[in-house]
Amino acid sequence: MLVLGIDPGLATVGYAIVKGSKEKPICLDFGVLTTDFSEDVTLTDRLLEIAGDLESIIQTHRPQRAVVEELFFFKNQKTVITVAQSRGVVLYLLAKYNIPVMHVTPLQVKQTLCGYGKASKRQIQIMVQKLFNLANLPKPDDAADSLAIAWWGL
Repeated sequence: MLVLGIDPGLATVGYAIVKGSKEKPICLDFGVLTTDFSEDVTLTDRLLEIAGDLESIIQTHRPQRAVVEELFFFKNQKTVITVAQSRGVVLYLLAKYNIPVMHVTPLQVKQTLCGYGKASKRQIQIMVQKLFNLANLPKPDDAADSLAIAWWGL
């Protein structure tokens, strides 16, 4: 089973492609999609950029399942709206390619991965590095989170 994990965002979207099992996961690809923050770049342009980049990943790897992180915000209401729009683009593309989608909260991922629902970003990075036997700590946070999200879906 090839699983695509997505940590949605507008500035950066974390993605990971994994296979195997929870006990022996294999990382095939991971990273972040970034969008241009220039003043003359519109929200629509940024969403199109995310769509194009993610579509490339889907076409290259042909995942059989996707896991997309649910939104959880309690501070900035403006941010939640733009991230929700980005998440909508992600869900649209997954539907377009008939990829079944699982939804997971940050709490669920942290609880399953670390045994503690309030694990820090650093703890997530360390656990993901160990699980996937990576030479280096996965960075940035969004990339590490997407690996944890994809692992959760195995």
